[in-house]
Amino acid sequence: MASTSSLSSCSTTIVDRKAPRHSSSAPSSPQCVSLPSLPPPSTTSYQNHRPWKATAYCRKVARNVMAMATGEASTDVATTTEPPEFLKTVQETWEKIEDKYAVSTVAVAGVVALWGSVGVVSAIDRLPLIPGVFEVVGIGYSGWFAYKNLLNKPDREALLQKIKDTYNEIIGSSG
Repeated sequence: MASTSSLSSCSTTIVDRKAPRHSSSAPSSPQCVSLPSLPPPSTTSYQNHRPWKATAYCRKVARNVMAMATGEASTDVATTTEPPEFLKTVQETWEKIEDKYAVSTVAVAGVVALWGSVGVVSAIDRLPLIPGVFEVVGIGYSGWFAYKNLLNKPDREALLQKIKDTYNEIIGSSG
């Protein structure tokens, strides 16, 4: 309680509880150290380094104020902008959805699942031996997959046909 009253009395006082005590019979109160106050920031230093930017900004503001006062339309005055094409597509798609509650729930669940999986992967990555073992397993599986499916021409063609069949099954077209 005493330390808060000493802090509130002076803004440049720092309480140092680890400072050496001068007398052993003194009560256990924290030691205070005073710091010099900083000079106020000068506003002219910015204008001295870049006066053209400040002047150009002031001209732009004055031009906008004059244009707004006279009712003239200017290119510098804020105008309504068209939303990007991507945003229009998202809005149109959202309007076509019938069950927005279910889509929102799935989206939130997806974000939570992604966040949880990132946490699990980062926790596994911090374990000492596991990342190296996973790397070796991944390299081994990649080598086995390349040997099994990519080395010979009939195997490559079978893999490509399987990929096309899966794609058509998901998309729903037979093209």
